[in-house]
Amino acid sequence: MLLLVPLGLERAMAQDNPSGLPLPRFATTRSTPINVRVGPGTRYDISWVYVKAGVPVEIIQEFDTWRRIRDVDGSEGWVHQNLLSGDRAAYVAPWNRELQVPLLPSRNDAGAPRAVLGSGFRVDVSECDGQWCEVSATHRPENGRASTYHGFVHQDQLWGVYRTEVFD
Repeated sequence: MLLLVPLGLERAMAQDNPSGLPLPRFATTRSTPINVRVGPGTRYDISWVYVKAGVPVEIIQEFDTWRRIRDVDGSEGWVHQNLLSGDRAAYVAPWNRELQVPLLPSRNDAGAPRAVLGSGFRVDVSECDGQWCEVSATHRPENGRASTYHGFVHQDQLWGVYRTEVFD
């Protein structure tokens, strides 16, 4: 079977995705504060405001220089592309408040965990191979110095990467 696409239609399809990057895709918030709007432009009302950088979000639509995002709770809104970063971060198993996920020293279940990450804990993601992700987890106690732990987490235990996504 042969599928022919008229040239005009190809151009119209490209305009639906101005960046040329795949949709959907994950990103993080770049700076703060970030006004999340009900539509793609400053004339639209503000729905909510991000007050923290590095929050993982899913880009689900593009319009000109505006990106429609979805957060971990499923809330959606529009932000300008300059307010997002390609840096990757994720939340550990936010769908199960009871779950504790081991941060392992290598890409297998052998060995003692370097840390145990609770549901909703935010990690920086450096790479994923389709099964495992290499992450950094920083613990910041109220009265003390921050500690960062590096290791591997099962990819299907993270919100902020796709189950079989591969990147480095």
